[in-house]
Amino acid sequence: MPDLDPALITMATDYVTRIVGVVVALFIALIVAGWIRRLVLKATEKAKVDITLGKFFANAARYAVLTLAVIACLGVFGIETTSFAAVIGAAGLAIGLAFQGSLSNLASGVMLLMFRPFKVGDVVKTAGEIGKVDEIELFTTRLITPDNRMIIIPNSAVFGGTIENITFFDTRRVDVDVGTVYSADLDATRKVLEDAVAAVEHLPEPAPQVFLDVLGDSAILWKVRVWTNTPDYWAVREKLTRAIKTKLDAAGIGIPFPQMDVHLDPQLVDAMKRTA
Repeated sequence: MPDLDPALITMATDYVTRIVGVVVALFIALIVAGWIRRLVLKATEKAKVDITLGKFFANAARYAVLTLAVIACLGVFGIETTSFAAVIGAAGLAIGLAFQGSLSNLASGVMLLMFRPFKVGDVVKTAGEIGKVDEIELFTTRLITPDNRMIIIPNSAVFGGTIENITFFDTRRVDVDVGTVYSADLDATRKVLEDAVAAVEHLPEPAPQVFLDVLGDSAILWKVRVWTNTPDYWAVREKLTRAIKTKLDAAGIGIPFPQMDVHLDPQLVDAMKRTA
């Protein structure tokens, strides 16, 4: 049997040692990555971060550890990791430009989950739509409209625009505009409107308001404002509107239609009659 070249033996031993070291390093990296993932997940749960966002951060941390481990292992075999990192960076830039819309939605979804301008179950007005929030995902937000339609809105349109959280507070103010005829006595009208408010039971604080608003073109305009629990808004609004109409009818105070007085020039009328 011919003798083996000592240099070849040394080279083979060196590569076997490197391979064993890389396998051990990757195995340790897998353990560390899993440990970091669990640590980040527990930290986000303790901070009461949304579970979707918590899992996203935990998985991102795990993949970051594994990526660093792979790059380090490539360096063991003499592969230039700086150029490799540059290629990854260039590829990441290209992917980012190609998916900039999706990445914008992702970033907006993260911000929505972190700052929580609304939560599941709230009724909101955003991106020109009104509905109850069904789910907040990383890329989209789903609303259910009052007529039971599902609206899916990109998160960039939600976070980049005005958000009105209609049910954020426990109470909400109900405003009803009322117009009465000019012949109606102001004090009597106020008393009737206050009686209408009193007919609506179980109204929370602040106290109701009845005030004279505007002397309009066709009517004297009043505003009636009461507060109610947010879930009862539409029921209280209907009860109040009905009570106002009933009380005004009982008091003989009219609600006028829009009207316009037209004044004709007598000379023009005579001229028209002569030419007729």
